Amino acid sequence: MKKILELSLLPHEADNKKIIEERIGRQKHLGNISGYRIHKKSIDARRQPIKVNLLMEVFIDEAIPEFRFLPYSFKEATKDSTVIVGAGPAGLFTALRLLEEGIKPIVIERGKKVQERRRDIAIINKQQLVNPNSNYCFGEGGAGTYSDGKLYTRSNKRGDMKKVLELFVQHGADETILTESHPHIGTNKLPKIIEQMRETILKHGGEVYFNSLLTDIEIANNKVTGIFTTDIISGEEKKIETENLVLATGHSARDIYKLLHRKKILLEAKPFAMGVRVEHPQSLIDKIQYHCNSLAAAVKIREHLPAAAYSLVQQVEGRGVYSFCMCPGGIIAPCATEQNQVVVNGWSPSKRNNPYANSGMVVSIEPTDLIEFKKEGALSGMYFQQQSEQICWMAGGETQVAPAQGLQDFVNGKISSSLNDCSYQPGIKSAGLHELLPVAIAKRLREGFKHFGKKMNGYLSNEAVVVAIESRTSSPVRIPRNPNTYEHVTVSGLYPIAEGAGYAGGIMSAAMDGQMCADKIIGKILKK
Repeated sequence: MKKILELSLLPHEADNKKIIEERIGRQKHLGNISGYRIHKKSIDARRQPIKVNLLMEVFIDEAIPEFRFLPYSFKEATKDSTVIVGAGPAGLFTALRLLEEGIKPIVIERGKKVQERRRDIAIINKQQLVNPNSNYCFGEGGAGTYSDGKLYTRSNKRGDMKKVLELFVQHGADETILTESHPHIGTNKLPKIIEQMRETILKHGGEVYFNSLLTDIEIANNKVTGIFTTDIISGEEKKIETENLVLATGHSARDIYKLLHRKKILLEAKPFAMGVRVEHPQSLIDKIQYHCNSLAAAVKIREHLPAAAYSLVQQVEGRGVYSFCMCPGGIIAPCATEQNQVVVNGWSPSKRNNPYANSGMVVSIEPTDLIEFKKEGALSGMYFQQQSEQICWMAGGETQVAPAQGLQDFVNGKISSSLNDCSYQPGIKSAGLHELLPVAIAKRLREGFKHFGKKMNGYLSNEAVVVAIESRTSSPVRIPRNPNTYEHVTVSGLYPIAEGAGYAGGIMSAAMDGQMCADKIIGKILKK
């Protein structure tokens, strides 16, 4: 028999197996306890003393069953093929779901295989040269593979979150992601998992093409009939006939938006957010969040607790200012997809043991805010992003060096005479971000930081560095679709999904959106 038990322990107690067993043993009403398993683990750091909450499965008069889930099975692909553009989480999980029903996925990816991307990312960091098709955003695994691997979403209504996590485990992720409240794989571990997913697709009859750029979509009578691709290396052009085309291209594939716009396929401008990356010493964030009297105390408490994180939000002049993609023990990364732009993002290794903590700090932007880009219609936000990125590129010296400022100096409108060390590998250069950033963003950020400094004593300090620009939080464009079929509202057989279509954000929600899209395609094909 199994019973559920909740324990609230001090951090050092939760790290000690003997103490956990002793506390469980005190529960005499449970009877003859034969063993236990931790089902969920979370930290309550709202006040002292900090507690670690454990949700336990306790087994009575029976051996602990082996922790397993039935692996998902895949069929040999024999049914109609579906073309999927993009091998990020949305594309991969669409492909895996199709294979459960024997439908052949043909995956087209503009970038390189996941391991080969490492070289191009190293070149961005060390030589400041951007490969427009292989970088932090483009390539097998998508943006999340080399920019963190967080597996957390509030959007559990989008699909089967449990299944997504189990598929990650089936392809090599640690089983702990099934029980952690904020699961995280880490950029250092994700590539091998992505490789295994590719092998599953190929093993069961799917196809995957790298360095393959979508250049046109063939449409007849408002129905997709095929696509045209170009091999980036050889220049070879190819046509693939298909009645089902999934666009899982991510939020940075601006050429795809332009292609759809040229073909007069309906697009919509949507709200998005832009801002900066803020980096503090991780020890300072630990001290604040774990309510320590000193940095030494923060170091000590970290013996039993993970690197501390934070989540902040404030309304300023009718727009939200909030933290985004907070990376404890993390690194700021150069995420430009063109040479003449600077874009920053953040990621954490699986151990989250880097000495810095960084987070996006962004401002909500509505399409109506972009008056000067009104003539661009649905692409107004995209061109606004592009202009801001190019301004930061010029401010950094027309390299991947990023303009930066001390946090206190940014709030006070003062150019920093010196800057603290920063994890951003191409380097940072002192600049007046309070004047460099778009006025509506800079003004709201400065007010937002004042509020955050009150919420977190010690946060508003020149120990922190503000680095610009965090511009790719989400797509500024929506590709409208029918919520019942997932097909584009005017083009049958065109399935826009996940971040690039404006319907998801992050690995988990993108993967679930891909699975839901696959279900729609499966239903359509099986009805034939």
